[in-house]
Amino acid sequence: MPQTYLPILISAGIAIVLGATLLALSWAAGLKTGGRVKYSTYESGMPLLDRSRKRLSIAFFLIAIDFVVFDIEAAFLYPWTVVVRDGGWPLFWAVGVFLALIVAGYAYVWRKGGLEVATRGAGQAAGGMR
Repeated sequence: MPQTYLPILISAGIAIVLGATLLALSWAAGLKTGGRVKYSTYESGMPLLDRSRKRLSIAFFLIAIDFVVFDIEAAFLYPWTVVVRDGGWPLFWAVGVFLALIVAGYAYVWRKGGLEVATRGAGQAAGGMR
């Protein structure tokens, strides 16, 4: 039985040695001092044009949360389409209720203005959700 684990142990050992070697090479390459430019912040190869600590509207985060929720819904629908014939009518009605709840949630978010990205006035709640 231990002989069957030998290839796994060898490949795990090679992976650990290779990872440690690459990490050591990366660390050694980083020792070279590059001055002020090396430690400056950049994104996509471009230096920052203004300060990096800016305030972001909460609307962007609300839209991101909505996207995640509706994306997860699509991930649940795919397996259903694969087994819909085997599950019969009870599965069909269960997914129908699931879709009805998702559509109701989408309508609620839309009605409350959670999908609007336009700039809001100071008197209006950020994101439109109350």
